Amino acid sequence: MFFFDPIYLIYMAPAFLIMLLTTWYVNSAYRRWSRIQARSQMTGYQAAQRLISTGGLSGVQIQAEAGKLTDNYNPRDKVLHLSRGVAESASIASLAVAAHELGHAMQDRDDYLPLRFRAALVPMVNIGSYLGWILIFLGLLLNFTNLAWLGVLAFAGGAIFSLATLPVELNASARARRLLTDSGLIIGEEEQRGINTVLNAAALTYVAALVTAVMQLLYYASLVSGFGRRRR
Repeated sequence: MFFFDPIYLIYMAPAFLIMLLTTWYVNSAYRRWSRIQARSQMTGYQAAQRLISTGGLSGVQIQAEAGKLTDNYNPRDKVLHLSRGVAESASIASLAVAAHELGHAMQDRDDYLPLRFRAALVPMVNIGSYLGWILIFLGLLLNFTNLAWLGVLAFAGGAIFSLATLPVELNASARARRLLTDSGLIIGEEEQRGINTVLNAAALTYVAALVTAVMQLLYYASLVSGFGRRRR
């Protein structure tokens, strides 16, 4: 019914463009600094081992696995998952990625409130992303505006989650910078600039995700609002 609405493109085209540009910038920054070796000559795996010690993260395990930029920290089993490209490379980009994920491990250790809040939102977001469009569709189909607004409310969870993610990721990057400095793994202004470039580029992906979620929410809100006005 509204899946081919040209108004959707008016709302979402800017968000899609921002996402494409962000993806290009992130990949470009990662490729560039993946070619520049850190003077410490430590791989992402080795650097993570040192940072675990420096950051007081005893109990955190490291696991290398297949994939590209699939790096993440799992707070349930206290495992830092590093993609092989990061684990086996001694590049500036690898150090930045490993340190950022360990920033999340520090948040987990410190019971960082924004991290807990984001985790608490996950069930709501999963349900909302599945039911939201169904409720909107049924509400419009059945001329039941309140049901459609309930779907919009369900979709709002995605925007709230994206907003909650920003401080978590920015804080993890700030912790990563301190970890790398305190451990002595970063030497000189060029390496610091590379770390900042990679971390800032990664942060932009979350900004783009927030813009996309907000624009999608605004589209559905305008759709339901317009339908309600036509009924009156």
